[in-house]
Amino acid sequence: MDTQRFNGKYRIPSARWAAWDYGSNAAYFITICTDQRTHDFGNIQNGVVQYSPLGQAAADCWIAIPQHFPFVVLDGFVIMPNHVHGIIIIDKPENGAGVQMQNDAIVQTQNFASLSHHPQYPGNKFGPQSQNLASIVRGYKIGVTKFARQNNIPFTWQARYHDHVIRNDAEYVRIAQYIEQNPQKWAEDKFYTNMG
Repeated sequence: MDTQRFNGKYRIPSARWAAWDYGSNAAYFITICTDQRTHDFGNIQNGVVQYSPLGQAAADCWIAIPQHFPFVVLDGFVIMPNHVHGIIIIDKPENGAGVQMQNDAIVQTQNFASLSHHPQYPGNKFGPQSQNLASIVRGYKIGVTKFARQNNIPFTWQARYHDHVIRNDAEYVRIAQYIEQNPQKWAEDKFYTNMG
């Protein structure tokens, strides 16, 4: 693994797609972990998530994302004991045709990311920082942290989060199924930690 020094400490370079504008219309697969992967959000019983109060707040805050970011459409998500998986669709009308929804399923993918280099995103010409993926995730994390503080629940997020630009329909379907099946396959999950 390649590392770089920053302020005298070693850091792993970002896994983000350097040429991609994370404020542009696309579907994004997000994973956000608790610090040290502690089981703050509940537990899994018989393949079903049993929320703790903080887990319920994490679910409520996720569902509320479009209230704070009206250009966001949410698809599948799951709150696991120590992480959150979800699909966030940035769908800004001023960027052209939005992601078309029909019977809660995506039927057009013209706004999925292209694997080729896109001339519209030649470098670091990114949109307003309040309307990109990082600001959405930051706002979500702040909402959950605020609930924890208001209820005297010791809680910290992992500093970074994982994101993946969904590039086509097949990938979208595979990721949506992974999210839906995650509780049933908890013991096989790469984020699994046995806390008991």
